Amino acid sequence: MIKIDIAKELSSNAYPGRGIIIGKSDDGISAVTAYFIMGRSENSRNRVFTRDGSGLRTEAFDPSKLTDPHLIIYAPVRVLDNKLIVTNGDQTDTVYELMAKAKTFEQALMTREFEDDAPNYTPRISGILSFENDDFNYQMSILKSADGNPDSCRRYTFSYSNPIKGEGHFIHTYMGDGNPLPSFEGEPKLIGISGSIDEFTDMLWTNLNEDNKVSLFVRYVNLEDGSEETRIVNKNK
Repeated sequence: MIKIDIAKELSSNAYPGRGIIIGKSDDGISAVTAYFIMGRSENSRNRVFTRDGSGLRTEAFDPSKLTDPHLIIYAPVRVLDNKLIVTNGDQTDTVYELMAKAKTFEQALMTREFEDDAPNYTPRISGILSFENDDFNYQMSILKSADGNPDSCRRYTFSYSNPIKGEGHFIHTYMGDGNPLPSFEGEPKLIGISGSIDEFTDMLWTNLNEDNKVSLFVRYVNLEDGSEETRIVNKNK
């Protein structure tokens, strides 16, 4: 697989939708996670990310303008023991709750499918990082309709052990803008990861489409001592 430049990938796509990045920093010290949201409607754009303990929540920036919380208000990030869960919807809670009952990541997601937002049937994308012995492994998942047909759900899980420093994977909901929005295709894209958390955050935010970007979350977890640094960027201030 060809490693792509994430800056060029984002700047060339006006509407990748929501996206998850997981990988390892180029110095090999940190596990890297990023999650961003975009929006075309006023309701989707009326959001911010806020810290929620060790996790993350979406909230309405102006509650008076919130017309429908369905599918846009949720906890994208939660931490369960040595695991960091990141998703684009309320399946974060499903994964958290079922894994707390000894189910696996895949078993938890077998209880869910794509979003009920016809005609887009937006894919549910999810990721999980599992930390152990000063390193980590990760999985990414996508639940999508059968090429726009909601009668069938297609489920794909990708597993990555012994992550390589300076590399990661990127999965997002849409191939680009459109009506209906075309769902992501293929396996997560191999990308390069470089720089400090501030440099990486600035690069991602700068290259997301100015009109459509809403919020960005980036976390670096130190693999030696478990400490974490988090950055949150909101367009609404």
